This record gives sequence, C-alpha cells and structure tokens, in this order.
Amino acid sequence: MSTHEVSNQVPPYGGHDVFGSDPVLSEGVARWVPRPQRSEAVTELTTLGELAGSERAERWADLAQRNTPRLVTHDKWGHRVDEVEFDPAWHELMGVAAGAGLTAVPWTQPQSSGAHVRRAAGFVTWSQVEPGHICPITMTNAAVPALRHSPELAARWEGKLASRQYDFGLREVQTKTGAIAGMGMTEKQGGSDVRANSTLAVRTPGGPLTGDTYRLTGHKWFCSAPMSDVFLVLAKTSDEAPPSCFLVPRVLEDGSRNPFALQRLKDKLGDRSNASSEIELDGTWGALVGEEGRGVRTIIEMVSATRLDCVLGSAATMRAALTRAVHHTSHRRAFGATLVDQPLMRNVLTDLALESEAATLLGLRLAHALDEGDTELTRLGVAVGKYWVCKRTSPFVAEAMECLGGNGYVEEHGMARLYRQAPLNSIWEGSGNVNALDVLRAISREPASLMALLKEASTARGHLPVLDSALDELERDCAGLAALDGADIAMGARRLVERLALTLQASLMVLHSPTEMAEAFVASRLGGATGASFGTLDAGLVTLAGATAIDRARISSS
Repeated sequence: MSTHEVSNQVPPYGGHDVFGSDPVLSEGVARWVPRPQRSEAVTELTTLGELAGSERAERWADLAQRNTPRLVTHDKWGHRVDEVEFDPAWHELMGVAAGAGLTAVPWTQPQSSGAHVRRAAGFVTWSQVEPGHICPITMTNAAVPALRHSPELAARWEGKLASRQYDFGLREVQTKTGAIAGMGMTEKQGGSDVRANSTLAVRTPGGPLTGDTYRLTGHKWFCSAPMSDVFLVLAKTSDEAPPSCFLVPRVLEDGSRNPFALQRLKDKLGDRSNASSEIELDGTWGALVGEEGRGVRTIIEMVSATRLDCVLGSAATMRAALTRAVHHTSHRRAFGATLVDQPLMRNVLTDLALESEAATLLGLRLAHALDEGDTELTRLGVAVGKYWVCKRTSPFVAEAMECLGGNGYVEEHGMARLYRQAPLNSIWEGSGNVNALDVLRAISREPASLMALLKEASTARGHLPVLDSALDELERDCAGLAALDGADIAMGARRLVERLALTLQASLMVLHSPTEMAEAFVASRLGGATGASFGTLDAGLVTLAGATAIDRARISSS
C-alpha cells in the first residue's frame, strides 16, 4: 500500500449557492420582501450566492487574508501620502459587495419595499466569504441616517454612498462613481466612553467643504478602513462642551488632500484583510453634522445601523461554521460510522443548527422592522440582538471547529479564519457591558421600545406552554424594574438582556421555523432541557428536531 494513498477525507467545501441553500434566508426574503420586488431580489441574491460558494471567491478570501494591508506613509519623492495598499483580491471582494447593493442602497428605496431585508440577506450571504472587507461596507451603509441630520451634506454624499460602483482611490468625491465611508470615535483615554473625547474642533467659516466648517486636532485610537472617502468623527468645540459630529473627507472639494496622518496599522487577531489604523488630525477640515454639542445623539443613528450589521455578520459567521461542520461530518467516518450519524455528534450539530437559525431569523426580523419604520422595535431589538447573537458566536465557532477536529485548526479548511473573526462583532460598537447597559437606558428613557419588543415576542403566545410561561415571567420582571435599586438593575443587566433575546428568538422560531425545531429551541433555551455547553440537548429533542435541523444546514454539495 502506498504511504500517500488518501482515504476517508472530505471532498472540497464549496460549489454551492450560499443564499439558495440557506432556508432561513430564502424563506425570509419570500416572507418580508413584497411581491413586486421579490423576483428581482431572488435573482440577484441567487447570483450572489453562487459566487459566494465558488472557488474563485474562496481564493479571493484567502489572498485578502494572507496578503494583509500595507501602510505607505510617503511616496518615492518624500511627499506624505498616508495611503494603504491592498491585495487585488480585496478590491474584487469590495466590488462585488458594492455591486450587490450592500452599501447604502436601502436608504434610497421607498419604505416597505423590503430593501433592508434584501440587503440583510445579501449581507449574510456575502459575509460568509470574507468578513474583513465587510467593515467598510457596513459603515458606508450606516453613514446615511446620520448624514441626514444635515440635508446639505446628505445631498452631496448620499448618492455616492448608495452607488453600486466601487471606485477605489483618493479623489474629490464628485469625480468618483461611488464612495466608501468610515468612522472615528475611539480615543486612547476613552475607549467606549466617547464622551471622554479630547479631539478639538475650532469653527473656521469658509473652509473648502460644503456646510459649517471647522478644523479638527486630535488623535483617534481606532479608525477602521482609512482609505475610505469620508469619515464621521466626534470632536469637542471646547474642553467643557459635549462632543459634536463632523464629516471629514480624505480629499477636499478643491481637490487637495485633507490632513489625515496614518500613524500605524493595527496588528489584529482577526479582520486581517481590513486596515484598522491610528490617525492624527492636525488642522483637519470637517463639516458639522447635526447640532453642535449633540454629536453622540447624531452618530447613534450610525451606531444603530452598524450594530444591526454586527448581528447579521455574526449570524453569517455561525452559518459558515455550521455548514462546514455538517459538510465535514457528512463525509468523514470514525468508529465504524459516518460522523453525522453518531448520536453525540447529532446532538452537537442539532444544537448548533438551532442557534444558527435563531440568530439569522432575528437579524432578518430586525431588518424588516427597519423597512417598516418600526423604530420602537429596532431601538431595543438591535441592542438586544447585538449583545446576544454576537456573544454566542465565539463558543459556537469553537464547537463547530471541534467537529472537524485537527483539520479545523488548519488555515486551509476555513474554520481558523472564522474563529479569529468570531469575537469581533461582540467588541465592535460597544462590548457586552456597553450594550447591556444601553438596553437598560432604552427601557428607562424609551419605555415604548420595551413594549414593542414584548409585543413582538407575544405574537407567538398560545403555541407552547413553556414560551407562554417565559413571557409571563419576563413581563412581570420588566414591570418590577422601577422598584429595584439602580445598582441591582445594572448588576443584572446581562441576565435581563439574555432573557429578552431568547424569548424574542423563541417567538420568531415558533412563528417561522419548522415546528420540531421551534419546539426544541423553546424546550432547550427556555425550558432547561439542555446543559451548559452545545451538544447537551435532551435526547428526545435530538430525535425530534435533528433530521430537520441538520438537513437545513446542508449545502448542495454535501
């Protein structure tokens, strides 16, 4: 026997339609994109899904991750340029994302057109290829609602941010076919506490920008995607003033470069294809967005949209890890049987499939609320979803990686990239405590948001007694929050957010997922029919839901 004869190895992963092989995405589009727009949406998403599952897209992802961005501070003549060079694969990925309308396109469409759901389905589909380039795509989409606080600026920039053309390079925006946006809030001394901002903005009328112009001086600790065309930046107009929001382009309207010094690129755990930088602003021109001193309130519109993408991106990471796990275990044999047929492996895969379905379903439902202008539901629902779905992603991917064993730990199988990426969305735009406390603030200041979330969850009443009991208990506890001490409320914030998220997910599963999967999710997540880790479902739940759950996680090539 030859020492290099290969047997019991899994065929290549890929060659499938990422959108079409995901029932949650296809069913969500059928449910929440109106019929007049649905056919075109499905056609476009199918094309995107086929590319996402192709060997060509996988090659782009590998190149973009391995050939990381390179900082170029000066040109060969010694002029300061402050640019970043990317592998050509990065530009291919960006071009597809923009062409698929994953930038700011939904904001230009009529309300109730399903545009945000359509984008969400495309976002989950394409994010599974390579998540790093999705960061600037997310910020481009999210910039528009913040910019609309200053109609003059929105009129100049919105069309470029909503373009389906990816036009890389630092040039005056009106000469470009499309534009990308970034943001700069975090500073060394503040972190998530953006009110500790120390960047100073001095009003300087008549600057080379549309709008009310200022000159900014300060240091930003994290500025992602510094080759973007424009940034939303927080700065104070005096030491005592609260932060204001400013539009800061890389290139001014007269064609000259805006002072924007890239000090270094971050050497990150994941998100390696994307350039995250530290920047110095030194007399940098910016135009006021919204009212002076109300920058946090203005930019929160952007933060809310980026948080929704955190939910969608984490759901995409879960789905990508799950389909790889099911693909591998469907072809690999051990101990006399295919892995997927082993009882304990079926428990793990079933549990992961339930989690993945609930995560994607929640993300799509929140996108639908955005389409319908249901700001009360999105205000609380996005923060709840961002906390829970993003936090579940790291243990999820770790468990999925174990399904591949040592192969999962090797870069070429794709799981290692997913594992490095898994914690990011839970950290970006406010880590766990920040989001949990934001939920408490929303409940206190905007009680209608809590009522909207509880009303949404209650639409599934009468189907399963365990869900009904969980809803009763949650409503009682929420009603009693006002009587509790503030410190006690804060101490229990994570637990409260968990319960809100799981109850809402359970309701959505009952309404929209196969009955056996909904029953298993409710019994395990709300009824205690599981242990503390994935793969500890009661045996009866695996028998009930395993076949359906695992089948819905198969790709066509499996």
